[in-house]
Amino acid sequence: MSNGHLVKIEDARKNYGSLAALDGLSLTIEPGQFMVLLGPSGSGKSTLIRSLAGIEKFDAGSIFLDENQVNRGPVNVAPEKRNLAMVFQDYALWPHLSAFENIEYALQRRKLPKDISKQKVNAALNRVGLSSKGKNYPHELSGGEQQRVALARAIVADPALLLFDEPLSNLDADLRERLRIEISTLTREIGATALYITHDQSEAFALADRIGVINHGKLEQVDLPEVIYERPINRFVANFTGIAGTFTGQVKQVLKASCIVALGEDQLEVRHTVGLEVGQSVDVLIRPAATSFQNESENRIGAEITDIAYRGRGYEHAITTKYGTLTGVFDTRSHARGGTISVSIDPDRCIAFRSETK
Repeated sequence: MSNGHLVKIEDARKNYGSLAALDGLSLTIEPGQFMVLLGPSGSGKSTLIRSLAGIEKFDAGSIFLDENQVNRGPVNVAPEKRNLAMVFQDYALWPHLSAFENIEYALQRRKLPKDISKQKVNAALNRVGLSSKGKNYPHELSGGEQQRVALARAIVADPALLLFDEPLSNLDADLRERLRIEISTLTREIGATALYITHDQSEAFALADRIGVINHGKLEQVDLPEVIYERPINRFVANFTGIAGTFTGQVKQVLKASCIVALGEDQLEVRHTVGLEVGQSVDVLIRPAATSFQNESENRIGAEITDIAYRGRGYEHAITTKYGTLTGVFDTRSHARGGTISVSIDPDRCIAFRSETK
């Protein structure tokens, strides 16, 4: 059962001088849902999450938490009255307070009896695996431990909304993955609604119930992670959620859900998500998962191996074709640099959009 807020953002607008950080953005997050906003630097995601927290104000537009309107233009309900907590990229711990005291600080305004407060803080420390670190000060903790303290501080008061401002970006890859799992598990355990912002597409797909792709203050697409990946609404969404490379060609035939694209001497069958016509110039955006050296199919082109990287489970190759370069071509076997090979392209995992070049 969810204890989370229903979050509604309506026509949010925020300008910094001539720059529109938020440009008429609207978003609904259902109670208990884990929403991830994915976008590049400067896309407006930090402005949005800070406005939800009450740290900044919209110039126009509204925020509703359940039935309560907490932001409407200059009207702004104080952060401490929104029943939310935020986990920051830089941990934001008080250096002069111990881990226990940093977490306890989040309970001060509730004026709980001392024994109840102590019980809640110890429970939060235990939940993040730091029951033996309560007396340590931030400088005595590793980066991962500091972020766990910040997470414990966020969940100790059982907020209805958790906001995550790129909390894992300062950590190494292995620790990022472990903390990602902890964030996902803890958030869902307490039943809070969550909004998490990141520029890392792998992080977004691993965490989210739903993903919103944001660009220049507008939401390009909001949907289930698999829909965002398999059915991007435009080339920005496709590009930002991971491609191996792009080929340019001309439409030779349009089928119901796919089309045949001529690439010089070769032809590829690819998907299209918007209407295309025979003769149009198109850019074919190819997902890494579309490429293979193993599968036998008619959708194949010749290539040269230009680089190889061992990834534990196998090898990722960069290849050069007559039509462009592809990266992230996976195989369990390595193929020597400089060797020639035929690569198979899965028609359902590459997408044709009208070419942006004249």
